[in-house]
Amino acid sequence: MKDHHIICGYGRIGTIISQELKSRNIPLLVIDNNPEIKGVLEEQEVPFIIDDATNEDVLMEAAIERAKGLVSVVTSDADNLFITMTARGLNSKLFILARADEEHTQKKLFRAGASRVVLPYLIGGQRMAQIITKPAITDFLDLTVHGKDIELNMEELQVGERSRLNGVKLLNSGIRQEMNVIIVAIRKKTGQMVFNPSSQTLIEAGDTLIALGQGSDLERLTAILSGE
Repeated sequence: MKDHHIICGYGRIGTIISQELKSRNIPLLVIDNNPEIKGVLEEQEVPFIIDDATNEDVLMEAAIERAKGLVSVVTSDADNLFITMTARGLNSKLFILARADEEHTQKKLFRAGASRVVLPYLIGGQRMAQIITKPAITDFLDLTVHGKDIELNMEELQVGERSRLNGVKLLNSGIRQEMNVIIVAIRKKTGQMVFNPSSQTLIEAGDTLIALGQGSDLERLTAILSGE
């Protein structure tokens, strides 16, 4: 395998992540030490290894040196920490997303090499509060990010070196006028996030456009931004 994501842990969170990646045709491989999930993964045609993800040899068997990312969502913070540290040592360029149940573990995971850390209970609590305080915004985000039955989608699109929009101002790009796509934000190649970018904002190679529009329009814009 190459440019795949390794999912360490196939519990409730790992299952959701795997299903979402598979629905988007993103290559993945699951590592879990529970032999009872073998039948489920075989039925779903998801590659897997039934073994201990904290074992360096198992991560090597999962082709971690060729992987694009690793998600560590086993139930133990200590195991997630060890997996993160081992994975970072095996692949310095790997994107590592790790789960933490305790807030004090978050800093340790970052020090161990995690690219991002998620605290499910914190996110769950914040989301429930937002449903109460900002129900319309919550519904909008659910529909645009997670909705599968509507035409409007929100996607992040990469700007390539060969794109004809490289070096073009947003005003002159034709994105809104010709494709009816709204650019909600731009993550610059430096990492800076520009929210609600002005018409004078320059589109540059390496940027990521956070775009809102219909699927066909987003596909057209994706092709233009990649330089195809």
